Amino acid sequence: MTTRPVALVTGANKGIGLATARRLAERGMTVLVGSRDPWRGADAVLRLQADGLDARLLVLDITDDASVAAAAARLDAEHGHLDVLVNNAGVLVRRHALDVAADDARAELETNVVGLVRVVHAMLPLLRRAEAPRVVNVSSDSASFAATTQEGSMFAASHESFVYSAAKAAVNMLTVKYAQAFRADPELRHVLVNAVTPGYTATDLNGFRGAKSTEEGARAIVRWATVGPGAPSGGFYDDAGPVPW
Repeated sequence: MTTRPVALVTGANKGIGLATARRLAERGMTVLVGSRDPWRGADAVLRLQADGLDARLLVLDITDDASVAAAAARLDAEHGHLDVLVNNAGVLVRRHALDVAADDARAELETNVVGLVRVVHAMLPLLRRAEAPRVVNVSSDSASFAATTQEGSMFAASHESFVYSAAKAAVNMLTVKYAQAFRADPELRHVLVNAVTPGYTATDLNGFRGAKSTEEGARAIVRWATVGPGAPSGGFYDDAGPVPW
């Protein structure tokens, strides 16, 4: 069993997930690099280890029950608890809203919403055993009803992230409901969970058009993954503070 705090970042083989994994490892954590692709995940781990960081590969497909169960079992056997869970893995399919059929929506909802629930549920026993567990659900500016209904904003003018925005809005509500459920459970009330938007960050999801670097995008995620006792739970934040729902 490891004595360092243990963090799991899903979708950590690239982009914001990899930057988050790096910053958590730099804080002295053992970081499990969750990756659906074992080869890309192994490459990311090697890059982190080359910098002297305690990073380890955890093959994890959040859309697959067996994969998530196997990952939780391995984490239990090797570490026995989980201090930080960052639900970062996600997909975005850009398509005109009026061209989206039901089948088109399933992949994004399965990954961005159902996959998050699958991972949280599987990791609950490990979070319960941690001293001060933190869960961060990576959301999006495009999930903010305030932003998407503000006249003249980039989100009000775009509907190509039709399903993605709806999925991330669902993630925000799941975050609120998890926070309420944790507070009501004597064995889980020490778990803090918050939704965090990294902002418009240059990743492959947006064709690298974002204004922020992945390191900047990871900043708020890392902050809320490492907040101390008494911090809020069930909120929606960016690196400047609370984000309007």
